[in-house]
Amino acid sequence: MISVVISTLDSEEALAHCLTALVPAAAEGIVREVVVMDGGSRDATRTVADAAGCEMHVVKGSEGARFAAGSKVALKSPWLMFLPAGSMLEPGWHVDASNFVERAERSGQAERCAAAFRLKRDAFGWGARTGEALSNLSTQLLGMASSEQGLLISRRLYTSVGGHRDLGTLSDFDLINRIGRSRLVLLRSAAVAPQDAPRPARQKLARFAVSALRLPPRLLAGLKG
Repeated sequence: MISVVISTLDSEEALAHCLTALVPAAAEGIVREVVVMDGGSRDATRTVADAAGCEMHVVKGSEGARFAAGSKVALKSPWLMFLPAGSMLEPGWHVDASNFVERAERSGQAERCAAAFRLKRDAFGWGARTGEALSNLSTQLLGMASSEQGLLISRRLYTSVGGHRDLGTLSDFDLINRIGRSRLVLLRSAAVAPQDAPRPARQKLARFAVSALRLPPRLLAGLKG
């Protein structure tokens, strides 16, 4: 049912956890294939991918470039799920995802909706909880989800909106912006991601402008970092 595209860059340990969360879905036939698109890792990322039986390709460029290349490699399913190696899906996620796909197909809306997972931070403290709340609120109110939340989308919709573009740190918001808030569903299950590393001020400004002000990411190429 779903082809999973994972973006990696020196993600040896993170990839192992990410793949472990996919095992139950693969066992039930929900995940048909997993392809790993790597940015040129120098650690044992390839070893982890090979041990899990994943197809792996090296693609230079931003995460957006890796995801775009992965969409052309992962061809076994009509639905695509994009996930960075640093995000690990919660147990039971595949039930939530499968229900979403089935509803979309049954209602004839596969070309008109996509889904993201709720965000949880793999950290303690009020800072992590505040970040989670703000991110999920942004997804619900503005229809803006970061790549850490994963993206489940039909191949038809992905193709019709133009797929991922190589826009650096704005690649995720760029695609979500083209999908549109009315077509994005926030799933009940969560993607657990590491605590956000501090971003340079220009990156924060660019991402705020795209998410809150709805400015086209291509206009902010000079701020993307």
